[in-house]
Amino acid sequence: MYKGSPTSNFSMPGEYRKAAERLVPKDGFSKGQKPDLKAAGEFAKALGIGVEYQRLLALDKSSGELRTFLDHFQNNLDLLIKKTWVDKSDETRKDTLQGNVPLFMASIEQVDYKKSLEQFSAILDELAYLFFGFQCDSADFAEYTFRIDGQMGLFWWYGGKLEIFNNTAAVNMDRSDKVLWAVLLLGLCYLTNF
Repeated sequence: MYKGSPTSNFSMPGEYRKAAERLVPKDGFSKGQKPDLKAAGEFAKALGIGVEYQRLLALDKSSGELRTFLDHFQNNLDLLIKKTWVDKSDETRKDTLQGNVPLFMASIEQVDYKKSLEQFSAILDELAYLFFGFQCDSADFAEYTFRIDGQMGLFWWYGGKLEIFNNTAAVNMDRSDKVLWAVLLLGLCYLTNF
């Protein structure tokens, strides 16, 4: 998935820009800076998952309700992967992606959110390819997805920014940091309701 800057003439719609830039500043994170939970909550509202997100964020990590949510997420992700039509030559990509989901779920259960974000970023890269083909590698991918649907565009923008949490801001965060969980939960909630 395209992780760079969108084409120079692309401007994120105003109703999403503020929430996006609070979650991931336009110029990236300065040393020691990290997003706060409020920024993640505002981003969840912009994605249209605010209420569900806040409810899940407040749950104890070992609660049965959170386990049920994660089961729903995994089932929905499995369905999205299985139901995606691809050329026969891309079937192995689907199979590989399907095989990576249990590893991703295990890292969540181990409360290793740094690893989970890295794995989720890779899952989203492959999922974007299955949904959009080679378009996901183009410089105008963000613009393209925003034209389809604003919230979907915002989600794929988010997917393209996950790497920053492992490369810069997350360097000073413990693998189980609640901010990393909050950022990961954004994507989990969105895909569960996709």
